Amino acid sequence: MAWWKAWIEQEGVTVKSSSHFNPDPDAETLYKAMKGIGTNEQAIIDVLTKRSNAQRQQIAKSFKAQFGKDLTETLKSELSGKFERLIVALMYLPYRYEAKELHDAMKGLGTKEGVIIEILASRTKNQLQEIMKAYEEDYGSSLEEDIQADTSGYLERILVCLLQGSRDDVSSFVDPGLALQDAQDLYAAGEKIRGTDEMKFITILCTRSATHLLRVKCTRNLHSYFAERLYYAMKGAGTRDGTLIRNIVSRSEIDLNLTKCHFKKMYGKTLSSMIMEDTSGDYKNALLSLVGSDP
Repeated sequence: MAWWKAWIEQEGVTVKSSSHFNPDPDAETLYKAMKGIGTNEQAIIDVLTKRSNAQRQQIAKSFKAQFGKDLTETLKSELSGKFERLIVALMYLPYRYEAKELHDAMKGLGTKEGVIIEILASRTKNQLQEIMKAYEEDYGSSLEEDIQADTSGYLERILVCLLQGSRDDVSSFVDPGLALQDAQDLYAAGEKIRGTDEMKFITILCTRSATHLLRVKCTRNLHSYFAERLYYAMKGAGTRDGTLIRNIVSRSEIDLNLTKCHFKKMYGKTLSSMIMEDTSGDYKNALLSLVGSDP
């Protein structure tokens, strides 16, 4: 069944590796797009949103070798605003990008709990281990310790529990007996209105796989969750650009096509149409290129 899993994963991807890829001409195209007065933003979009992350890393190496400049720093100096934020996000290695998003969520006054929950609750234990490793390498501190310093109470306990890597990775097998027992335990814990059995909730939510939790019906489908995050990033006045960029960039090589399908079912409109309504200019064009065609 490995071929079936690989096919499903590929079907979920909106950004695929470019065939007949050569990083040298791509690096040259980017250099010319930023050379002299003015910037050819469309050329940047055409290259970077149509290459996989691994290919972008090769382009960055070629750019440095050919022109003696750091590609990401050059992009930062030539671009601005939300478009710059999106393009620079594409240049990060995936785990380093998620480590950066977690660090930014805890930097300065206030903590963006939604960002932390979104990342930690939707990644497998292997992915979390890579994120924690990248975080320590890039910021010189422990992700767990920083979360403990920035959160408290019930939320802190859940987040620290998730970081322990005790949650099962996604699997198709579900023990019906264990699912039933968990459902009964969650119901019983929730019935204790004044003295909720917090540790029972924490144990189940932090150690069971997403597939198992769907059977228990205490969490939603992961793609529905990301669809909701994207919808509310654009709904109403203003746009939560950080949420929009993070979810499109981080899921584009994993399962964004599947999220798009759930988005359309849940809200009666396509993700692309909402991006067109809510964003503009080069930023809009780059987002639409990453999202791909409508389901």
